[in-house]
Amino acid sequence: MSNKRVVIVGGVAGGASAAARARRLCEMCEIIVFERGPHVSFANCGLPYFVGGEILEQDSLLLQTPETLRARFNLDVRVSTEVVTIDRVAQVVKVRELVTGREYDQPYDALVLSTGASPLKPAIPGIDRAGHFTVRNIPDVERIMAWIKDCKGCRAVVVGGGYIGLEMAEQLRHRGLGVTVVEALSQVMTPLDPEMAAWLHGELKTNGVELYLGEPVAAFEPPTAGESARASVVVLKNGQRIEADIVVLGLGCARKHRSRKTPVWNLARWGASA
Repeated sequence: MSNKRVVIVGGVAGGASAAARARRLCEMCEIIVFERGPHVSFANCGLPYFVGGEILEQDSLLLQTPETLRARFNLDVRVSTEVVTIDRVAQVVKVRELVTGREYDQPYDALVLSTGASPLKPAIPGIDRAGHFTVRNIPDVERIMAWIKDCKGCRAVVVGGGYIGLEMAEQLRHRGLGVTVVEALSQVMTPLDPEMAAWLHGELKTNGVELYLGEPVAAFEPPTAGESARASVVVLKNGQRIEADIVVLGLGCARKHRSRKTPVWNLARWGASA
């Protein structure tokens, strides 16, 4: 019988899967999952469709809750809680509850880091202006929906023509917004052959989406005289200015830094000897 403690930093697909696997490997271990966001498991791919109204209820995005994970796998899931430091020598993490601000130390025997990636935000002047959004979790799309609520004749600029960018472009059109997609490369969906991407270009234009290809963004600026952008004027490298009432950044993700000294635990080997 083992009473070893496994601490997992991060929920959603990676952390929740690691927690379920750890339980299968060690029935008696204490398993704690810390998730900084308010939801431990949700359908990431459904986020744009919640914005567009094809998914009507937020609850439809939730796959598991702390309560269901406890009932099914006996997991201790603590949401809205972040790990701020790791003491590898003492095998303790310092934890902060985001709602109350309370901090405490949590010892561990095995530590799994599953913090995921963060949306890429390159150092473009003005990128942090109000009305600019990324799409990573449910609070992100809630902020987008609040910004465009009761929006009439709003113009959206989606920067990036990958999966998230195109899904958001489709769903913002579904909401009735005018949509422009700006892509720095010569085609959207760069994993596709150019001949296949050409079909997507035609489909976007058929559905009223303006498309700027091979045009990097140089800056996001406040409107000048004669311009009426609620969020930004998107300035392209060629000098063209596109007025935007909302900007969605779909530029991909940046891996979060991890020190090489952080231990990577082999749960299968560790669990077998637990």
